[in-house]
Amino acid sequence: MAVLNYAAKEITCKIVYCGPGLSGKTVNLQQIYKMVSPDRRGELVSLATETERTLFFDFLPLDLGTVQGFKLRFQLYTTPGQALYEASRKLILRGVDGLVFVVDSQRSRLEENVRIFEALKRELAAVGYEFNSLPFVFQYNKRDLPDIVSVEELNEKLNPEGKYKYFEAVAIEGKGVMETLKAISQEVLLKLTRG
Repeated sequence: MAVLNYAAKEITCKIVYCGPGLSGKTVNLQQIYKMVSPDRRGELVSLATETERTLFFDFLPLDLGTVQGFKLRFQLYTTPGQALYEASRKLILRGVDGLVFVVDSQRSRLEENVRIFEALKRELAAVGYEFNSLPFVFQYNKRDLPDIVSVEELNEKLNPEGKYKYFEAVAIEGKGVMETLKAISQEVLLKLTRG
């Protein structure tokens, strides 16, 4: 849930990037860090293993201006995609205001994307959230690789009702990264203004 600090006139929102291991969650935060002006971002904190896979989380605070006199801050986190870090994912999901699910578009990863997406819904329920009540977008990443699943098939498997926005991306090149961030930020702000 967004944190309102009336004394400091600040609103802090938490956006979590989820998805399978090696889908590009950390790369998204690294690209955002590169693209956002240093006066609008904090430090990128990343805990990774020797093989460069995120062990616990990545964290990047962003200052995105003001809304009705309140300074707006977004804290961006990633979750580890590996199955054995379920407890860590649940901790990171607490207090979430919006979610980005980063999909690895490679055909060989399709079933894992579906499995992790279903696990995310269960993990959210376990920490007291109803998935359908949260701002959410998909990022279909790795669109530059050979043997990828079509957007239509990804939507059929993950977004069959077409309820959620989705963005094609090549995060390693920065393509689709800021579009995804902008969309989830807007969804979170829309929910804040309604609630």
